[in-house]
Amino acid sequence: MTGTAPASFTADDYEARMERAAGQAAEAGLAGLLVAPGPDLVWLTGYTPTAVTERLTLLVLAAGRDPVLVVPTLEAPDAARAPGASALTLRDWTDGKDPYAATAALLDANGRFGISDNTWAMHLLGLQKTLPGTSYASLTEALPMLRAVKDAAELELLAAAGAAADAAFEEIRGVAFAGRRESDVAADLAALLRRFGHSQVDFTIVASGPNGANPHHEVGDRVIERGDMVVLDFGGLKDGYGSDTSRTVHVGEPTDEERRVHDLVREAQEAGFRAVRPGAACQEVDRAARAVIADAGYGEYFIHRTGHGIGVTTHEPPYMIEGEEQPLVPGMCFSVEPGIYLPGRFGVRIEDIVTVTEDGGRRLNNTARELVIVD
Repeated sequence: MTGTAPASFTADDYEARMERAAGQAAEAGLAGLLVAPGPDLVWLTGYTPTAVTERLTLLVLAAGRDPVLVVPTLEAPDAARAPGASALTLRDWTDGKDPYAATAALLDANGRFGISDNTWAMHLLGLQKTLPGTSYASLTEALPMLRAVKDAAELELLAAAGAAADAAFEEIRGVAFAGRRESDVAADLAALLRRFGHSQVDFTIVASGPNGANPHHEVGDRVIERGDMVVLDFGGLKDGYGSDTSRTVHVGEPTDEERRVHDLVREAQEAGFRAVRPGAACQEVDRAARAVIADAGYGEYFIHRTGHGIGVTTHEPPYMIEGEEQPLVPGMCFSVEPGIYLPGRFGVRIEDIVTVTEDGGRRLNNTARELVIVD
């Protein structure tokens, strides 16, 4: 995560988020929420410690109580400058003192708490030792939709991140592919994302030829050749919000089969997008995209879920996957990214970020989905 919160959010925004989170926790039967440094803390308070160390930093939220941020004394000045700091109380602790005892005084000794997924094990174990009557559930399990529905300002930031990723694709399609290593093109993509405003690049997958059959291929030194299909999947954070898009290009003219498979994935991606509407279950998006590929005889080669949520991280709930019955709600944002992966030969993936509107869906990526020919 970056240490800078988007300027468009005020202390009132963070206060409202903390109140909403505490209320949702109470509705879920929890005594409160415990949030360590990471995306949840950034979303709730705008605060990211300069460095995450073994010293405990923990936001304590409970309905009807003022939010409290337990923080090491040496980091308290930075925490006090966070955009949401005026909406909470800082409780600092000094080296040599027991941070778990300081935190325990804020907690119901027999309560069940939601705790952020990236909390260090040593901190959770320290709390359990100090308060053996407490129990805990991961925040993703307890409140999976906490950050899922974006407000207007968040949607604007996500749209801007998507537009920046689109601009990077428009530039990369004009560079030379043949005769260059995957790592060279990946470096070009990373530089373009930064040029168009990304402060953090999370991934730049460049999977050429047979490497395209691995959805999460690690970029390597393979030299891209004429005749290769190349899967490009890239994204990161711009002003604190994520981008993630995939396009598949071909070096020179494709074969009839390559074009047919690409067209099939494009049709599946369109079907997934058309399934987006308020009230539809997340799994319906997956079913719509998967049916197109399965009906064409390639079902066994679509080996991952159709999509994942995006916000202050590039992967978060909700997930577009069979068995996920969470209804879609206006303001949710997630990827729609079907693919076909033919082992030892090539792969194709097409991905857009989509947000749910009042009557359907809106794409936040708008570059060409047709097969692009590159040199």
